[in-house]
Amino acid sequence: MTKRIYGIFDDEELLLNAIPSLKQKGVLCKDVQSPFPVHGIDALIGTPRTRISTTAFLYGLTGTSLALLMTWYMMIYDWPINIGGKPNFMFYLNLPAFIPVTFEMTVFCAAHGMALTFLIRSKILPGVTAPIPHPRLTDDKFVLHVDVKDESKVNEVAGLIKSSGASDVLLNSMQFS
Repeated sequence: MTKRIYGIFDDEELLLNAIPSLKQKGVLCKDVQSPFPVHGIDALIGTPRTRISTTAFLYGLTGTSLALLMTWYMMIYDWPINIGGKPNFMFYLNLPAFIPVTFEMTVFCAAHGMALTFLIRSKILPGVTAPIPHPRLTDDKFVLHVDVKDESKVNEVAGLIKSSGASDVLLNSMQFS
């Protein structure tokens, strides 16, 4: 059973100074929640690089593929009409006319896919409430998440967090597999 300890900080500078000193003492700083972005915090807690750009590219590629398939089906295969003297029997000869539709479909799929990915990964779905360790987290408090595997060291780690500048320390037990 792993215990999660929340260190509540009043200022981001205190938080930024506390993390390296806690890590030197062997405390595992797992995550940080803050009301606004704190630059440099990712490197301090060791957050891996996000894969969001890869998913955006894949959603855009899906949109491009769907747009090209849609225009080929509608303009070449299903209902070929001679519009403006353009040859309607070869897709590659009509491709410049389809670029605006392809671009718009690419942006549409990338934007909607990213919005859905954000909602799912952030657990901001209808009926789902995210755990908030402190009610003023979205206002002016910064929360440092620390995991302690040895239950006998919980009080020691809580004392280290408090001595590093935290205004409050909360304990919460969580089950990890």
